[in-house]
Amino acid sequence: MFDKVAFTLYPVTDSARARAFYGTTLGLKMGSASPDGVWTEYDLPGGGCLALFATKDIEPSATAGGSVALEVEDLDTLNTRLASEGVRYKAPMIHSPVCRMSVILDSEGNALILHELKRKKP
Repeated sequence: MFDKVAFTLYPVTDSARARAFYGTTLGLKMGSASPDGVWTEYDLPGGGCLALFATKDIEPSATAGGSVALEVEDLDTLNTRLASEGVRYKAPMIHSPVCRMSVILDSEGNALILHELKRKKP
């Protein structure tokens, strides 16, 4: 059912400051990014992606750690099944320029992102 870990996400409150830290301070090369700074990706040389998400829905935390995003083929079907099984949601649906995501809570209260890429138009 799951293909891969799609990306690791860190919430940010100030996207310009965060982009400066990751791009300038750490020297990561920016990949896909929304012009408004809400979404910024840094593709890692050996594979994987670190994403920054400017949102008021999720607070940055030194104690909570990052979020793992699991790539799925059909987010709607999976969400329907999980909701029917009583899985708790932190954010039922988030839209970005390239994907849709749902944030669920595991049995321990840890956040997991379910991630579906938007289909590219031919």
